[in-house]
Amino acid sequence: MSLSDEDGQILVKTARLAVTEYLTNGKRIELSREIKSKFSFKSGVFVTLNKEENLRGCIGFPTPDRILHQSLVDAAMASATEDPRFPPVIHEELNEITFEVTALTPPIEIKVKDPLEYPKMIKIGRDGLIIKWEYGAGLLLPQVPVEYKWNEEEFLGHTCEKAGAPSDYWKRKSTMVLKFEGIVFKEIKPNGPIKRLEL
Repeated sequence: MSLSDEDGQILVKTARLAVTEYLTNGKRIELSREIKSKFSFKSGVFVTLNKEENLRGCIGFPTPDRILHQSLVDAAMASATEDPRFPPVIHEELNEITFEVTALTPPIEIKVKDPLEYPKMIKIGRDGLIIKWEYGAGLLLPQVPVEYKWNEEEFLGHTCEKAGAPSDYWKRKSTMVLKFEGIVFKEIKPNGPIKRLEL
């Protein structure tokens, strides 16, 4: 999957417009035919909202089973209003929030004979992780371990915790570890210029 810088600008601006429209009029945004045709392929996507460097909402769809322009709008509205960790965003906050969009490659399972090989199979700054175990799944985007300066084992541990599992659960044979890559575009400041993040 390749996205140009221009594509990234459109994705981030569309995410912001979708949230603005929803918070202003309670309606789902009607996208232009041009945007629909440009992003008519299937892709996983996450929309992250940050307020003064703190997370304000993040929701998305890890697997490429939906058309990107649809899942982008759904993820944007949900990250603003449905993230259970935060109260819904209100319209007055929009000028304090930066929008970030991550388009994902399809997740692939990391196959190992011994779970202790997982850290060698992961590259910080390139890979995001999904951990699946008996009681659920958790996902962390590729930019998270970079922000927190985690090594591979810490990244695995925190992804286990996101899945609701003990942090050493990646060492169990029954646990499934998947990786994916993300292309990240982010506003430098609220409503400001948009850049591709080099992780």
